[in-house]
Amino acid sequence: MRVPSADLFDPRTIMDSDYSPGGPDAPGSDPDFAFAFNDSNFSDRVLRIEIIPDLPETKSDGDPCTSIADWVRNRKRRREDIKKENAAEVVGQSEEQVINCNMPDTEDAVAYENQDEEPMAMIEEPPTDADVNLNELGDDVDNGNDSSWNMDCSTVLRVKTLHISSPILAAKSPFFYKLFSNGMRESEQRHVTLRIHASEEAALMDLLNFMYSHTLSTTTPTAVLDVLMAADKFEVASCMRYCSKLLRNLPMTCESALLYLDLPSTVLMAEAVQPLTDAAKQFLAAQYKDINKFQEDVLNLPLAGIEAVLSSDDLQVASEDAVYDFVLKWARTHYPRLEDRREILATRLGRLIRFPFMTCRKLKKVLSCNDFDPELASKVVLEALFFKGEAPYRQRVLAAEEANSTYRRFVERAYKYRPVKVVEFEIPRQQCVVYLDLKREECAHLFPAGRVYSQAFHLGGQGFFLSAHCNMDQQSSFHCFGLFLGMQEKGSVSFAVDYEFAARSKPTEEYVSKYKGNYTFTGGKAVGYRNLFGIPWTAFMADDSLYFINNILHLRAELTIRQ
Repeated sequence: MRVPSADLFDPRTIMDSDYSPGGPDAPGSDPDFAFAFNDSNFSDRVLRIEIIPDLPETKSDGDPCTSIADWVRNRKRRREDIKKENAAEVVGQSEEQVINCNMPDTEDAVAYENQDEEPMAMIEEPPTDADVNLNELGDDVDNGNDSSWNMDCSTVLRVKTLHISSPILAAKSPFFYKLFSNGMRESEQRHVTLRIHASEEAALMDLLNFMYSHTLSTTTPTAVLDVLMAADKFEVASCMRYCSKLLRNLPMTCESALLYLDLPSTVLMAEAVQPLTDAAKQFLAAQYKDINKFQEDVLNLPLAGIEAVLSSDDLQVASEDAVYDFVLKWARTHYPRLEDRREILATRLGRLIRFPFMTCRKLKKVLSCNDFDPELASKVVLEALFFKGEAPYRQRVLAAEEANSTYRRFVERAYKYRPVKVVEFEIPRQQCVVYLDLKREECAHLFPAGRVYSQAFHLGGQGFFLSAHCNMDQQSSFHCFGLFLGMQEKGSVSFAVDYEFAARSKPTEEYVSKYKGNYTFTGGKAVGYRNLFGIPWTAFMADDSLYFINNILHLRAELTIRQ
């Protein structure tokens, strides 16, 4: 097949069905050439597949994998074996090309970091008239690694011969396109030989059949994963999409989700696989939403898994302080060397901590934490403090700008303890002013007997918190909104405090005082008002409520230590 040379610089322009009008997965977007598969009447080439023994750690065809766990165990490779396996030999012969193309496998599906796939290294024989110019095939040549491909390729277990159509394969795969249209004499030769390992045979046959029929006969997760790896190796994007869709439709488990996130980097970066990896991340985030409930399981997750969990907005944690503490615990467990830990926190995990929602007391500890590079610690703390100092509308703008980004620093999670803003004074008396904002939907979820707590804040060395309730009024005649102030239990200390509760209200939208009082706190005690606004719950939540401004309830508590 002779293709105009101009196309050689952009093989994707004629390949696959990526840009078909009906979309890549639309029915009928790819013609069915199943009738032509391995039929000499519709073929212009002969593909000779030489099957060589697997590496020692690879399971043979006679002992198939029956589960994802088996697939993981039997796909493990030592790094040097990957390097050897990915080597490709091109041998010039009078009438045939020989290409040793071995599909890469994951080093370890539960490893903490994704193992990047080595580039295919093609080793040239001394120049002869029949040699292939490898650069024209578009593959990288590693001239300094002649020994890396020295594997036992002399023992051929069996040979398969197929009749193939070069236009069909070239239309589906840039790999075959470049092979058949490199403008050299070898591209017009009739015979092409591929060498593969025995464990790759089934996947390659399924892939070749897919390139004709656009369907797969296999549906087991392990077999589909093998085909996905083969499709990545031979650049068949339509098959990668198809495999990704099949795997998404199968029941997801923690084991399979982690495996999908630990595929080789070339597979992970492929656009066709993104929906699968997104589904895996969403599954893990939902599975481990409550970190406290599954603390040991989450602590044992690999890097890809912990990243998926910590990226979620719906993480059920007490506060971002708890996220910070957990990240440090995970990093110290998996990266005992300080240099490695600093690197992983700086490049991966640190970006998942939403420092702007941490308390100021915890941010001070970040500055002195040895696990973080001092320059990075200063940067994230300053950024957090500037965000805290922004007006609410500016905070909403910053959050909206990051709504679709990978790292959502300014997006608030669904914390168990609601964030507060605190202004502290030391003179003339120890005093603090605490601001707590609640969304209308958060208040609605309190009915009929719920409560929500604020993050802790401190006054005079003691920890306090606010709690908003939906409860019955004094006479138990109707539901209403209540607000309470509590002191965290800390020994038997008594603490005399003057306090005042206020809320913004229409039409002025200024804070209006609701109640004042004083109370002598002891550990674990709380004081407040069952009906802060003096109205039933229905009136409080009504569309014309005086207390929701842009669907936000603004509360303020002022505390002063009594002399």
